[in-house]
Amino acid sequence: MSIYLKFLTVWFVTGPVVISTNGEIFTSMMNVRQAIDTERKLIHHLKLYIEQETERLSDIQRFYAKVSQLHSAVYRRLPGAAAANPLVAFTLIKRLNSEWPNVVYSNEAQENTQALRSGYGSVEGSLPKQEDVQGAAQGLMRLQDVYELRVEGLVRGHFQRLTNQGNTVDIYRPPVSIPLSGDDCFLVGKVAYDVEDYYHSVPWLEESVRLFRGSETVWRPENEGSLEDALDHLAFSHFKTGNISYALSLSQELLRHDPLNGRVQLNVEKYERLLVENPGVTNAASALKRPSTTYLRTRNTYERLCKTQGSQPKHYEDPGLFCDYFTNGSPALLLRPVRREVVSLRPYVVLYHNFITDGEAESLKKVAQPALRRSVVASGENQATANYRISKSAWLKETAHPIVQSLDERIHTLTGLNVHHPYGEYLQVVNYGIGGHYEPHFDHATSQSSPLYRLNTGNRVATFMIYLSAVEAGGSTAFIYANFSVPVVQNAALFWWNLHRNGQGNRDTLHAGCPVLVGDKWVANKWIHEHGQEFQRRCSPNPDE
Repeated sequence: MSIYLKFLTVWFVTGPVVISTNGEIFTSMMNVRQAIDTERKLIHHLKLYIEQETERLSDIQRFYAKVSQLHSAVYRRLPGAAAANPLVAFTLIKRLNSEWPNVVYSNEAQENTQALRSGYGSVEGSLPKQEDVQGAAQGLMRLQDVYELRVEGLVRGHFQRLTNQGNTVDIYRPPVSIPLSGDDCFLVGKVAYDVEDYYHSVPWLEESVRLFRGSETVWRPENEGSLEDALDHLAFSHFKTGNISYALSLSQELLRHDPLNGRVQLNVEKYERLLVENPGVTNAASALKRPSTTYLRTRNTYERLCKTQGSQPKHYEDPGLFCDYFTNGSPALLLRPVRREVVSLRPYVVLYHNFITDGEAESLKKVAQPALRRSVVASGENQATANYRISKSAWLKETAHPIVQSLDERIHTLTGLNVHHPYGEYLQVVNYGIGGHYEPHFDHATSQSSPLYRLNTGNRVATFMIYLSAVEAGGSTAFIYANFSVPVVQNAALFWWNLHRNGQGNRDTLHAGCPVLVGDKWVANKWIHEHGQEFQRRCSPNPDE
């Protein structure tokens, strides 16, 4: 793999770099499933290629055996008699004139290769881009951080973390998993390395080096990286974190594999000089510091709530919380009341169990699939994609499918609110991607310039979120300031008020979609606006309420 040089302004120690292109597959598990089908097609094309090449090589082996047999049995034993026989002479001349050229200049190999490349080209437009590789790698690192997963465990296909006592425990055992290769680990580490995130690059590159040193010493044509690449990136990562001694050791190991690498030779000289000049400071590694983030100011609480996955005993000991069969005074619900679970009073959050059926959920997902696009967030007066929201979404009008209108009517019956457009936004169906999440945010607008006001129906007064699928692990909805989280409950719906009765935003509704650890998470959101609810949710005599 070619390495590009990056020159630093300090110490002039250099390390390798890369460039990216756009992709969207990593943002939706539906697209990941489609990628499985794509690879299945490629496997078919490769199988045909192998069969054709095997047949071609078999023909060559047969020709080789034929001419070898003639030389060992005829020409060497009785050279004079062979040359004197006009039949033998004719076949020799014919072979040299036509058979050898036919074998040597055969186009069959090129035709087989072209057929393989043509098959690859037929699906190339749907293949992952470089951004997909980066996004998938970032998803793994996000799961590593939020759920405190050990990289050593992930590499072996296990989701493990260390307890306070230093013991390793499985937080989830997937029914299907595979270990990662040295090349897999190299690419994850390199994604972190390319953005100077050495907190993540070091453990992943350490695993890459370990695997390459072991059973993966033989170069494989499908690999992007090698032991030399991993050593190069790991050495520079350790240099950047202050571990000069280890950076020197790794660079010296790299030179044993690539003794003519002038860049690394210069790095070794710099490392040796640094160790001589400052032995007490530069010989010990600085503690790896996790990168900060602009958007996630409540990271510790957010991640704690994600890890507990809805298990907050103190919160649920509140005697004001209850479960009941709820009709909202509607005749439509008298015979089939809804199972209501009040999960919080401040803010008021309710979980309606079995709000939707399995069949309805599948129909909704099927209708939404063709329209799924990368999810966006408010950015000033516009909307834009963001790394703190990894998913795809589709907006469905009432006319998209009868189930959409049916859900609107059901939501109105339960809440009493006017949910029809423009008082309610169109139904948004969301599918999360690899490590898919939505970091802490408010559903209501916090700025008068927000695009939410374009409907001219005020702010989002309430959220009605339907869980269209189950997940194996992760994916909880965490309410940050209220200090509780709700796990994904298939076919249930979560409802809360975003605004106080005075129209001000409720700070306690700051919430997040925790990263999906394992599973395919689908939700449907219905956002209801202030206008049209004047008689359904009246203002309070208390202006502060």
